[in-house]
Amino acid sequence: MAENNVKPVEEQQELNEILRVRREKLAAMKEAGNDPYLITKFDFNNDSANIKANFEELEGKTVCIAGRIMARRIMGKASFVGLKDTSGNIQLYVRRDDVGEDIYAAFKKWDIGDIMGVEGVVFKTQTGEISVHATKIKLLSKSLIPLPEKFHGLTNNDLRFRQRYVDLIMNPDVKRNFVIRSQFIKFMRKYLDDMGYIEVETPVLNTIAGGASARPFITHHNTLNLDMYMRIATELPLKRLIVGGMDRVYEIGRIFRNEGMDPKHNPEFTSIELYQAYADFHDMMDIAEGIISGAAKEILGSYEVEWLGEKIDLTPGWRRLTMVDAVKEYAGIDFAAISDDAEAVAAAAAIGVELADTADKTWGNALYACFDQKVEEKLIQPTFITMYPVEVSPLTKASPEDPRLTERFELFVCHSELANAYSELNDPIVQRERFMKQLELRDRGDDEAEMLDEDFLTAMEYGMPPTGGMGIGVDRAVMLLTNSDTIREVILFPTMKPLD
Repeated sequence: MAENNVKPVEEQQELNEILRVRREKLAAMKEAGNDPYLITKFDFNNDSANIKANFEELEGKTVCIAGRIMARRIMGKASFVGLKDTSGNIQLYVRRDDVGEDIYAAFKKWDIGDIMGVEGVVFKTQTGEISVHATKIKLLSKSLIPLPEKFHGLTNNDLRFRQRYVDLIMNPDVKRNFVIRSQFIKFMRKYLDDMGYIEVETPVLNTIAGGASARPFITHHNTLNLDMYMRIATELPLKRLIVGGMDRVYEIGRIFRNEGMDPKHNPEFTSIELYQAYADFHDMMDIAEGIISGAAKEILGSYEVEWLGEKIDLTPGWRRLTMVDAVKEYAGIDFAAISDDAEAVAAAAAIGVELADTADKTWGNALYACFDQKVEEKLIQPTFITMYPVEVSPLTKASPEDPRLTERFELFVCHSELANAYSELNDPIVQRERFMKQLELRDRGDDEAEMLDEDFLTAMEYGMPPTGGMGIGVDRAVMLLTNSDTIREVILFPTMKPLD
């Protein structure tokens, strides 16, 4: 046991020494009147990627760049520096005779991790590496904590997610995920704006948690002396806007759900919800397919992507399959031939599917349980599963052909749900009945069931047109586009348990 502890103790002692030396260097700088933290601005006019991409045009010309020292090789009167800036990495050649003897002497005491500004001439070394020959250098910020050892980088995922700033410094591919995320959101906005949608903002704090079946976070408003809920969906406020005559609306925003954490779930996540008057769930399928396939083509240049070890084809024309047909195809039960609740529950039990304790023993709940437990995991290529049981879709319009089902779909890719949409229920009387059913579930202990929203019912009683609505999980869509296996890879600052 003692031998196992030797290395950590030695490493901590070495780190403590580095921290001490760096702080002493900073103190000496300040005492000499060279405090880097007093510098408020550095004007730069170029970056590493542009210099490399346009070398023939820039060769021999003066540029100003700024970034972080990632490597350096001191060779007496001249040195090479690896500089990381916003777009990548580039080599600097720093010579004492060019920058001045005093500045060069100070430069030799700078550390890896320090941030510097450089003015210099673009050239190519004898080995063919595009570089900048520095004529002026300036220390812009002092790094007091050493970066992880460069050959191994930052590989501890727990530490990566806790210290995303170090992750971004040490792992170049990480930034790509968040550039793609930004591009995806930009693409969605343009797609919907071009269709005549209006982007809106609705409250994050609500007196009722509604619009989804989920456990909310509860907070307290001191002035009103009122408990409030952080939103679990944006659905009900957006539908109010449909009632008010804003026929095409969407919101991209943070959603908060007090539930478990796993590779596909984070307590706060980003979704886009959109609602279109005089449309139905078929229109929403077209939009979902258009957004995700179009984003892949524009951002990645291809409909072919890899995710979770699978090759995914996002070429438009995705499969559309009713839940009844999906269960028949993948689980072997033909619910279309079953009409009795008890028979449906028995058929589910025969293949090892049990209903939740709080669920009524109905045909619809048996159908959904079979899909959830036996089918969903088998859906790899993009598939719209349509016509959900009414029991699991309290805000959805029932099918005119079969009142046990609703005009709803969920989009699955690689057995992961990416989108959820409805032909929205606009009958206020039926909506009240559905809410009352949810209240019964709450009384049975289901704290994720919908709450009764009287104001929303009042809005519906003024008249809501036939409407199609949809929510897309932005984080999961970005996981697909970046081939990420956990949601924490696409959220800059995921929720983490505090360290003891």
